[in-house]
Amino acid sequence: MTDQPQTFRDRFLAGDTLYGTFLKIPATMPAEILGSVGYDFVVVDEEHSPFNRETTDRIVLACRAYGIAAVVRVQSGDPAQILSVLDCGADGVLVPHVRDAATARAIVAAGRYRGGKRGFAPTTRAGTFGKDAQALHMETQDRRVTLIAMIEDPEAIDNIDEIVAVEGLDGVFIGRGDLAAAYTGMGDVAALVRGATEKVHAAAAKVGLTVAILPGTAEDAAVQARAGSTAFLLSSDQGFLRAAAIQAHQTFAGAVAQAQKG
Repeated sequence: MTDQPQTFRDRFLAGDTLYGTFLKIPATMPAEILGSVGYDFVVVDEEHSPFNRETTDRIVLACRAYGIAAVVRVQSGDPAQILSVLDCGADGVLVPHVRDAATARAIVAAGRYRGGKRGFAPTTRAGTFGKDAQALHMETQDRRVTLIAMIEDPEAIDNIDEIVAVEGLDGVFIGRGDLAAAYTGMGDVAALVRGATEKVHAAAAKVGLTVAILPGTAEDAAVQARAGSTAFLLSSDQGFLRAAAIQAHQTFAGAVAQAQKG
């Protein structure tokens, strides 16, 4: 029997070191470029960027063409939103503001066929447009779809042991920016975020759950790797564009100014 190809979920669950970035520009080319230079995954940011079902669908297709996994940060845990991106063929969903175990269980139910409540539609890209029989389609999807909860609220930190214990949840993403915003006015924000991050890492380690994070610097990435994070979102397509544009402007403007002085 031929071994099944390794999926993004296989690598995510195994704790492989994975590098990705957010996509905020509703076009396919950023995903194509990132895939061509060796990134493991992208997160299409439907929560904070101007994506619709059609743009997400095209980007998922571009990711398939360039061999890079497509995870979608949906706007909420609404089952209809989760179903939409999974039918497009997304490799997983990142769900914001998961504050308790009940919400985590609802996400798992929405994203799984067996033991869940995912709507059945085999005539989608996810179902190879009707090619696969029902049982094969359901088995394939349940094996490959990655379900990740965003931990970004003080309530989630209070409930973290119950959240990570939810069967079928594949990982958590520590949203330190939202945590910092939530902790503002409650004391030493940096210390509170650091403590929350440590608590999530500890809870995830107890149950063997994968942790993803957005490091602020290379040094921070090393710190979070030692703490247990294995999936790293390095920036966004906008961030990469802005940083490269600033660097190019400074470099060329400096060279031209120097030449003009001479």
